[in-house]
Amino acid sequence: MSGISTDDIMQWSLDLAGLTEVPADSAIYVPGHDIRRVLFGIDVGPADLLLARQLGVDLVIAHHPADALQRFPRIFERHVALMRSEGIPEEEARGAIQELTERWQDRLHSANYDHVVSVAKLLRMPFMNIHNPLDEYGRQRMTKAVAAIQPHDPLSAVLAALNTIDEIRTAPTAVEIAVGSPESPAGRIKVVHGAGTNGGYPVATAYFRHGVRTVIYIHLATEAKWKLRQDAMGQVIVVGHLAGDLTGIQPFANLLRERGLEVTGFSGVQ
Repeated sequence: MSGISTDDIMQWSLDLAGLTEVPADSAIYVPGHDIRRVLFGIDVGPADLLLARQLGVDLVIAHHPADALQRFPRIFERHVALMRSEGIPEEEARGAIQELTERWQDRLHSANYDHVVSVAKLLRMPFMNIHNPLDEYGRQRMTKAVAAIQPHDPLSAVLAALNTIDEIRTAPTAVEIAVGSPESPAGRIKVVHGAGTNGGYPVATAYFRHGVRTVIYIHLATEAKWKLRQDAMGQVIVVGHLAGDLTGIQPFANLLRERGLEVTGFSGVQ
């Protein structure tokens, strides 16, 4: 199959997630055309780009963005939109992401933002990352999986529902109740994913203050977990980072194959 470009592939990801524009955490760093063979991984570094050249592929797709993507923290606006959908006032929602935004801005100030992308340019290797479109599709899949759970159903039923998703059920990391107990009622549930990164303690507690009893994250820092346990305001289920990411990534990799591309998966992608 010929004539496929990096723009086409990005558009396919937007269509999958129902988005209309490229989000702030996704980018085409080195454009490519007439793409037939793809190397697709969750994380991509300079050595992986060299591997791609040795394998003779036409494009490298990463899930996570390179540090060159300085606009990345703008994607946290998605947290605000998700919180607003649960009745959280905008001012409170923005306050909940302030620490998260500053932490990532500080990280990007200290990062070597030219490293990975400069290697791709030297190798003349087309290179892109697709983050939020695939996370948003994964969020939709997880939301659909738990949609039938009733407020009186136990948290164990939420785990069982999430495990109906192949990428979660077959992962080496198990879905776990990080805060709460299996027999506790689930109450209102919110899948908090597809907003750049984990919302941590401030975002979870904002949901709890406004009637959401169970938050589903794909990962949660130990410090935040213990603080949430001490507060006992609500419950948190953790899916697992790669398992959660793959709920959106793996269907897209399969879609690329269905459209005639040869996809070699690595770094978590099959």
